[in-house]
Order: sequence, then structure tokens, then C-alpha cells
Amino acid sequence: MLGNMMPFQLTINALMQHGKRQFSDTEIVSITSDYPIHRCTLGDVFDRAAQLANFLKAEGINKGDRVGTLAWNDFRHMELYYGVSCSGAVCHTINPRLHPEQIEFIVNDAEDQLLFIDPLFVPAIQALRDTFKSVKRIVVLTSDASVIDGLGDDWAIYESVIDGQDTAYDWPELNENDASSLCYTSGTTGNPKGVLYSHRSLVLHTMAEVAPDALGVGRRDVILPVVPMFHVNSWGIPYLPAMTGCKLVFAGPKSSDGAVLEQLLREEAVTLAAGVPTIWKLLHDYLKQNNIKLTHLKKLLVGGSAMPPNLFRFFEEEQGATILHAWGMTEMSPLGTINHALPPALDNLTETEKFDARLRQGYPIFGVELKITDADDKELAWDGESSGSLQTRGLWIMDHYFKKPETRSASGWFDTGDIACMTADGSMKITDRKKDVIKSGGEWISSIDIENAMMSHPDVSMAAVIGAPHPKWDERPLLVLEENGNTHLTKEQVTEWLTDKIAKWWLPDDVKYVEKLPLTGTGKIHKLVLREQFKDFSFE
Repeated sequence: MLGNMMPFQLTINALMQHGKRQFSDTEIVSITSDYPIHRCTLGDVFDRAAQLANFLKAEGINKGDRVGTLAWNDFRHMELYYGVSCSGAVCHTINPRLHPEQIEFIVNDAEDQLLFIDPLFVPAIQALRDTFKSVKRIVVLTSDASVIDGLGDDWAIYESVIDGQDTAYDWPELNENDASSLCYTSGTTGNPKGVLYSHRSLVLHTMAEVAPDALGVGRRDVILPVVPMFHVNSWGIPYLPAMTGCKLVFAGPKSSDGAVLEQLLREEAVTLAAGVPTIWKLLHDYLKQNNIKLTHLKKLLVGGSAMPPNLFRFFEEEQGATILHAWGMTEMSPLGTINHALPPALDNLTETEKFDARLRQGYPIFGVELKITDADDKELAWDGESSGSLQTRGLWIMDHYFKKPETRSASGWFDTGDIACMTADGSMKITDRKKDVIKSGGEWISSIDIENAMMSHPDVSMAAVIGAPHPKWDERPLLVLEENGNTHLTKEQVTEWLTDKIAKWWLPDDVKYVEKLPLTGTGKIHKLVLREQFKDFSFE
């Protein structure tokens, strides 16, 4: 027997219709290449998304065709999120920070028909233009026609192509399982792999995000997503205004400028900001240098990598913001776990124990299942001690990579590539990536735990730990610190600092300094590059 409910499809179209009817006056604020500050409403975004859809139709873009974007966070990119997906095409967001060869591979593998790019990326895309096999036209996201002077008839200006298009569009009735968006992994090893999202998965993901113990978003919230829209749907944040009516503030190309972030946080009364720890380190430095206290910020969403304890304390204790420690992946849309509030059962812990619990990556939200397994794929206990391979499945978890059905897991679980442990009450802690874990004398050493302990030192700005060859133990930890103008720490000083913070046998065997630690296109420390940099290093 089936239920008697209406067969209503979970689509981004339905989400857009709700936002248009209920929240058309919600403000969207952006910094762009042609606007120091641009203000519009959610209703404006949806009207212009319809104009975009009419342009796509005139260009012969059909259901399922991929439309690529290389763009910063702003109102035009948001129009693409809705106009492309709701017309039935697939919005393919591309990370412009990737190596040119990776961008070439991604565009061709996705078979993008059109590319929408920010003006800053015109030279890079012009150099690659002849390598794109399926791209018919490149549209630059600006009102400034001079940026495409002399580039040819296959280049166009966004404001010109949507100008005069009708703000009404006959949006199709889509199936909730139709493809909506495409994002490729960062591809630190080998070619990037595509993750193809459905309308259903993204709507369910958005519904889960607004829950009180997830992001807890409502109509009065003002959100600054520093996490880029070209990476894993900007953690789903561009869909939140349509569901809740919250205001969005986009920093555009200024997302890594501490002064600009502080100004936006203050002037736009931002209540929730989202980004990776490297961004919050830049903001921390600016606030400290200028003795500034944020007055509106209530929550800081942190993902991508673990939040160093010193930054955690700074934003909670000195800035009054609650840290929402989250974990997820491109393959997970991305949200998997979040550490918003500790359960009542932990109320009697000491303050130190509570802080340690808050540093974990948190609890899986409904729609996500987790398990940890050993080398024989045997499930391990949730005892807070056992570490193993972290696997997941759920409502918005990838089944297989784009064009690669052979990557579907026979078990029905997706192997995340992370090493983690689970507590009895269901909290998860990432201890390392499989490719980054250090194996010393047959035992695992967590590079993340050493890095976090080291980052709490007042003279350390950025720290990374990699394994280096050792004649007796196979591998031992090498600590690499970023120059910050302070006195260099000796190995003895590092040992003294870490002695009561990590296991004795985890202590780094040596310390090296570099001018800058390499970062991936998504702001994480690029350990593949770091290992290449120190490939000739070995312990005597």
C-alpha cells in the first residue's frame, strides 16, 4: 500500500518558486569587478535567472547539457546557479585556481557547451581557448565590454546577452533525480573526477542544513559565504535564501582580504560566516592587529580542514562567535557532520574535556550514515579510541563518479579516504587522510593532531607535518613551519611545547621552515607539493 500524498518533486525549481513568492525582497550584496558594492534582491536574481534561461534556450542549450562557470562569489554567479539548473541544464562550477592542464581536462571531460567566466580569468581562458573541444561561446561576467576587445565572435559580455531577454520563462517540470550541478574534485593526484548532483540531493541537503543543530539558519540571518561558489556548491549556502529568506553577502575577488571581510562583517551585520581555517587565520590577524571586536557575528562555520585550537578560542572567547566545526566532501554535497552543540550527556565534563569535544568534527546529520573499518573491512567499535577507514552513505552521497560507473562501491558505502574514530555518543574525529598518515614502526601517527597542537604556539602561524624516511622506523614526523617574522623554534623548543599535548612517540624528529606553505585551490595545505619539496630529506 502506498501513501496518499501528492507526488511533489524535490527540485531547485520548486525551491526557486518558494523563494520568489515568499522572499523576493531579501537583499543580496556583492563585490564584483565592476561594482565596489552591488545591491539587489532575491527577486532580482530570479528575474535575471529567467533572462539567462532565455539566453541559454536561444543558444541551443538542452536538458542535461553542461554549462561551465569560472567565477567568484557574487550575484551573477548565483543567477547561474538557478538559471542553468532550473532550465534543465547542468551548472558545472570549475575551480579557477587549478592548474591550466586540469582546467582543460575538466572542461573537455564535462563537455561544457558554454563557459561563464569572471574578467580576471580572461587571459587564462584565452590561452586555453583552442584546447576546449565542445565550448561554443565564452561569456564574461561583467558589464564592461572592453574586456573582450579583439577576442573574436565567440566571446560575449554577460550583461549584453541577457539585456532585453524576457524576465518570464516557462520553467520545465523536472524530475527530482535529474542532474542539476557538477563539481570536480581538486585532483591532487591524477586527473580530477566529477561529482554529478541531482535536484533531489541538493534540496534535501538544503533542508538538512537549516536545522537548529546544523547551521540553524532563519530569515533574520545574514550569511557571508567565503567558501567559494566554484567549490562543492559553496557548501549549499546559495540555496539557503530561497528556503529561509536569509540575506547573503558576497566578497567576490576580495574573499582573502582580511580588511574587506571585516568591513563586510561589520557594515552588513553578518551573523554567520563560512570558510576554511586559512581564511579565518587572515581575519584573525587583521582583527588582532587593529584591536577590533566583531559585534554582530554569532556563528562561524569552519570546514575543509581542522580548526586550530588557538583560532577556535580566539573567535569564541574574544569575538563571541560560536564555532560550527563541520566535515564533508565534494562527494557528499558536502555536509556530513557538524559540531554545533554538545549533547546534555556531556554537561558534567570539565571545561578542558568540553573544549576537546568541541574540536571534533561532530555528529552526522540525518541523511548521513558513518562507519569506521579496519584493513579487512571489519567494522570497528565506536569507543573514541579505535581508528579506521571512514565510510559513508546517505541521501546526498555520491553513488559513483561522473562517466565512471565502475567506481560504484560494491558494498554501497563510499570510502572517504579519511582515517577517523567515533565516540560512543556518535561524535566523529578525523585523525588523518590515508595518504597523509605517518606509519612509524607499524603504528599510525596523526599529522593533524600534531599540527593542531603546534598551531596553538604563539610564534607559529602555519604548521604542517609530513612523514619522512627513517632508517629504523620507516617513517617519522617532519614538522614544517611557515615563516612569520618571529624567532625560529628549535627542535628542543618544539619538543618542550608538544610534550604534554601529544604522545611522546609522536614528537617530530626535526623542524624545517619555509617561506610559504603550499595551499590547494580550496585553501588546504597541499601536502603532495610539500612532500615533493622535501623528497630528498631523510632522518640520519
